[in-house]
Amino acid sequence: MTYHSHNPVIVQGDKSVLLEVDNDLYPQARDVLARFAELEKSPEYVHTYRITPLSLWNAASAGTSAEAILDGLERYSKYPLPGNVRVDVQEYISRYGRVKLAWRKDPSSPSGQSLVLYSDDGPLIAELARHKQLAPFITAPLDALTLKMVPARRGHIKHALVEIGYPAEDLVGYVNGEALDLHLRPMTLGAQPFALRRYQQESADVFYAGGAAHGGSGVVVLPCGAGKTMVGMAVMAEMQCNTLILTPNTVAVRQWIDELLDKTTLAEDQVGEYTGQRKEIRPVTISTYQTMTYRKRGTKGRGYALADEFPHFELFDLRNWGLIIYDEVHLLPAPVFRITAELQARRRLGLTATLVREDGRETDVFSLIGPKKYDVPWKDLEKQGWIATADVTEVRINLPPEQRMDYALAEPRQKYRVAAAENPAQFDVLDQLLAKHADDQVLIIGMYLEQLQQVADRYDFPLITGKTAVRERRKLYRQFRGGEFRCLIVSKVGNFAIDLPDANVMIQISGTFGSRQEEAQRLGRILRPKRNGLLAHFYTLVSKDTNDQDYSANRQLFLTEQGYRYTILYEDEVADHAPATLAGEFVEVRSRHLVSGE
Repeated sequence: MTYHSHNPVIVQGDKSVLLEVDNDLYPQARDVLARFAELEKSPEYVHTYRITPLSLWNAASAGTSAEAILDGLERYSKYPLPGNVRVDVQEYISRYGRVKLAWRKDPSSPSGQSLVLYSDDGPLIAELARHKQLAPFITAPLDALTLKMVPARRGHIKHALVEIGYPAEDLVGYVNGEALDLHLRPMTLGAQPFALRRYQQESADVFYAGGAAHGGSGVVVLPCGAGKTMVGMAVMAEMQCNTLILTPNTVAVRQWIDELLDKTTLAEDQVGEYTGQRKEIRPVTISTYQTMTYRKRGTKGRGYALADEFPHFELFDLRNWGLIIYDEVHLLPAPVFRITAELQARRRLGLTATLVREDGRETDVFSLIGPKKYDVPWKDLEKQGWIATADVTEVRINLPPEQRMDYALAEPRQKYRVAAAENPAQFDVLDQLLAKHADDQVLIIGMYLEQLQQVADRYDFPLITGKTAVRERRKLYRQFRGGEFRCLIVSKVGNFAIDLPDANVMIQISGTFGSRQEEAQRLGRILRPKRNGLLAHFYTLVSKDTNDQDYSANRQLFLTEQGYRYTILYEDEVADHAPATLAGEFVEVRSRHLVSGE
């Protein structure tokens, strides 16, 4: 292999990978790395990725071989690959599926079969049999290559194996669930032609795998606005079974219901809402994570059974579900992980725009929901016209002297509030941005309610928070879509499940600290394709030289990973900033302001 000094990649022995941004091969190398490495840092000139066991196992589950990974690294590397990296990539990729879970005939069992963990590697089975994390789930060794396992603990077994470092290939299969006649309509109820996009059909096919045992559990990763709901409906149409759908909030529940009735042959009496307002249990039932994790008073931490501690978990057993869909799976709360460990006989589909979890529980998603089955880079769908082109801009604003002193003296837990929510200079910048986008559909979003109320009072724009009734939220969203007002203010409830296709500007005035997943969701709110080729604009207002700026840099890691570049403006430069209007006018200009993070 010939290495070239003009290549953009340096692979280091600790499995970190450095990628030069100012290099003609940067885009190609970035796309290769995104398949099997995690982005950790994105300063201006050199990005840092890391190759981890989980990133390699996700790559392996998607069919990427060790040879393909090493070939990609060698193609773009300045120097020879460290020997240990080469060996570790091959080793970790080979670990995926080296042990397998399956049924085996067993006349001594009441059911006539037993759950077994097997491998053609005898020493590995011997090692696993003695491992304390797996031992509680082993009934007995059947032979030198096979362990008899506790059938009811299938999810726990898989989770333990991931923790040990040998993720199992699950060939046990699934129950079919109660049958349900369901088809996609060629014409919506609104008399609009409807057909799945190629990538939506592909992702559904890859997930279901024609009903084979190696399909039926995993995560589909698609950008917001790319139609993840359509993927869920496509899987439902392929499986023809009763389906339980879990979503982030009640607005998302209603949107699922609207889409199902509009684009499938389901009748109203076949679709139920199971929330705080209604408790309908029907062949297709949609609930929320909040409803499912409602906890009986006095049961926390007392060792109660799951069904006693979380009474709505009974929903998982009230119908013979063949499929469970976890919408925005990166938000899955810990109690739902616990019950999901018991639901391995049901096919499980996770839908998300990003597998990033701020609590670090990506391994739980991998082991209990399933590995990443399908992923399309955001920029690929942008080039194909399925999502809007977006111009991302960070505006850095000085703290006035009195706020600087408040920030300096604030307790550590209060510093971010002072920086992100109490900087009065934000309003001058907000005035200018709103004037520049006077003819656009603008969303203003933040996390501090007092700050959002100040914005609402200043501009007399409608405000939606968690306290806004669902009916009122839906009404305001409908009025915004209808053009009755051009600007809407939303709290964190606006991170998810807002269908506002004409919104083309988002101004973020505060975020949830350094949350990358939130950045992905917020950008996604404005990525529906725009009529007449309008460009989407995503602004983040940041207080300069504070932890607000530090958190913003972390949030933007996600944007960088997806191939977005963002412009840095300072408050005195906003007046002269002339945002492009049409996507065709948007030319990426490299300048001192155009960077990929700081």
